[in-house]
Amino acid sequence: MNSLIRFSPPTEMRSLQREIDRMFDSFFPQGNGDQDQAVWTPRVDLAESEDMYLVHLDVPGMKKDELTISYQDGTLSISGERKFEEKEEKANFVRVERRFGHFYRSFELPKAVVSDKIDASYEDGVLSIRVPKAEESKPRSIKIK
Repeated sequence: MNSLIRFSPPTEMRSLQREIDRMFDSFFPQGNGDQDQAVWTPRVDLAESEDMYLVHLDVPGMKKDELTISYQDGTLSISGERKFEEKEEKANFVRVERRFGHFYRSFELPKAVVSDKIDASYEDGVLSIRVPKAEESKPRSIKIK
């Protein structure tokens, strides 16, 4: 009995495009400064509410003084470096899946923010950044006259 295998051109093309992008990125890295040296990419959740953006970045095993956060011209940037620490001198690793080295993430925020009110906290390996929106970018209801 023959089974039907569906061909999905959009899905296949996206997969091919990702492979081509990955190949070109390895030969011709883009970006500048910290981004050129990035070795790994922490996972991020970015949420938006009526009055703020909220960023959660997973960076387990790092200390808060190993992280750098900046905001300039609508771009929130986060970078840091997780160092490999071999606790036991005679340890022969069979498998290493955790990433070490420098990372860099940046996010262009689409609306005006109050940059001097941005705050961050770090707990249990999760960096949380709260970016309040400027009053003019908050939604408001208009009363009909």
